[in-house]
Amino acid sequence: MKRRRVLGALAGAGLTGTSLWVARNGVPRPGEGDGGPAGLPLEVETLDAPGSTAGTATVPQPGTPTVVDLFATWCAPCDEQLAELRAVREDYLDVAFVSVTNERVGDTLTREDIADWWREHGGAWSVGIDPGSELLAAFGASALPFVAVADADGRIVAEYSGVAAASDLRDDLDDLDA
Repeated sequence: MKRRRVLGALAGAGLTGTSLWVARNGVPRPGEGDGGPAGLPLEVETLDAPGSTAGTATVPQPGTPTVVDLFATWCAPCDEQLAELRAVREDYLDVAFVSVTNERVGDTLTREDIADWWREHGGAWSVGIDPGSELLAAFGASALPFVAVADADGRIVAEYSGVAAASDLRDDLDDLDA
């Protein structure tokens, strides 16, 4: 009987210590500790749209700070996020911006539909598609919009689930220069 109590106490202490560590440090995602989420950087298809050319882009872009915006054309908060990003981009022309949707192109949505949405909402940088949601999974994004800021080495320095305010993004980008 005493052995069970000792084992129970040891297990409880281990769980309490682990819980305290997680509370202070968070749960690491795969790949963290070596610069960023596992699976990054990734290549995405880019579209012919304002500020974007058809081809591919590496996300995050190697050798330059990168703001990554994950969006969907049906997402109302994504419209607001695009406005916040436009406000920031004007002052950070040396930073790469890329917006990517995980919507599947097919019968009901075409590349032209996405380019039209991009144009209507004032997009002016690279826009791409990730129909397999690899980028979404690499970031562990569970909601849209989702914005991440990466330094020139590809390390993720900030992430936002939901609309990221221009002031917060400016702070993140200014901290890269510090």
